[in-house]
Amino acid sequence: MLVMQTRAYLRVYRGYMTPPDDPALVRVLASDGTFAPTPEAERYLPLIDALTDSDLETFYRDMVTVRAFDRQATNLQRQGQLALWPPSFGQEAAQVGSVRATRPQDHIFPSYREHVVATTRGVDPIDIIRVMRGLTHGGWDPTDPKNGNTHIYTLVLGSQTLHATGYAMGLAFDGKCGTGDPERDTAVIVYYGDGASSQGDVHEAMVFANTYRTPEVFFLQNNQWAISVPVAIQSRAPLYRRAEGYGMPSTLVDGNDVLASYAVSKLALDEARTGEGPRAIEAMTYRMGAHTTSDDPTKYRTSDEEQSWARRDPIVRMRVYLEGRGASGAFFDDVDAQAAAAADDVRVRTNELGGLEASTMFAHVYSDPHPLMQEQERWLADYEASFEGGAA
Repeated sequence: MLVMQTRAYLRVYRGYMTPPDDPALVRVLASDGTFAPTPEAERYLPLIDALTDSDLETFYRDMVTVRAFDRQATNLQRQGQLALWPPSFGQEAAQVGSVRATRPQDHIFPSYREHVVATTRGVDPIDIIRVMRGLTHGGWDPTDPKNGNTHIYTLVLGSQTLHATGYAMGLAFDGKCGTGDPERDTAVIVYYGDGASSQGDVHEAMVFANTYRTPEVFFLQNNQWAISVPVAIQSRAPLYRRAEGYGMPSTLVDGNDVLASYAVSKLALDEARTGEGPRAIEAMTYRMGAHTTSDDPTKYRTSDEEQSWARRDPIVRMRVYLEGRGASGAFFDDVDAQAAAAADDVRVRTNELGGLEASTMFAHVYSDPHPLMQEQERWLADYEASFEGGAA
């Protein structure tokens, strides 16, 4: 029924769906892994030419590792170890390319699906697990240097764009961009999805970003579905053009092409960091898995659609490209082994986490001690004590 309703919506709304051959699209690697830049990609080729074999292999390793982690976490949720898990399956290239384009001093504002973004910047994957297990309100300390200026996940759609813009405004006020000093100039990159792009917070953030010329990149991962609502219903025009309405230069990139994602993000970050103002990127990708483990995508999308996107798999695409450059079978075997080991480590450490004391629910409700919380905590302690030594 839901599939039929969705098709009916598409007929009525006739919204916008970016075709794979959109002339504005920046793509370097074709779906079959061959090097076939689109006309819009030509200006980015010097950035790609500057990449070493080690850089390219790192991109591939990142994508394979996070997919193994993602599958492990999904299994852990099915086993009852996590309350929820938002898969990143299919979106690896958009995330790896963009985060590898950042500098150490840059600040990252993720949504809740940017697992490889967070771990690449230094966040321990078990801290992401702790969030989804319900053991923490935040997961990690963004002020801890080991976490690479990665701010915590935000499950409230779009609110992180306001946080990012506010922080970027502070950087501009403090003179931490546009100085010409590569060690000082700092940029902000904020991640959000096509569904979040319809939230008012995102548009308010863009208004302030462009007004104050913030050193910021809005990175939209268009994975085609806002839970069960397709992009065609959300917008009658390409999503990247929304930012243009605020006077913000915008780019459409193939989000399943890690090389294109890297090059587009690097140029946008460099321009923002040097004082040219905010930039926007729409990365065309696909959520191969469910929205979260509470979702069943078979209720609203077809297997033909999924198979069509599976043929554009970002990892397969990059592997073919590396093989064409002479990467050995031993390299791919080593990547697979290391990814499996990392996933196993997450499983072991997750099973060792345990739970929380019930009393922790009263902490951090108010910034200062509060008599109501103290009274409720005493009541719970007395109630639990009433069972000690009982008839049982």
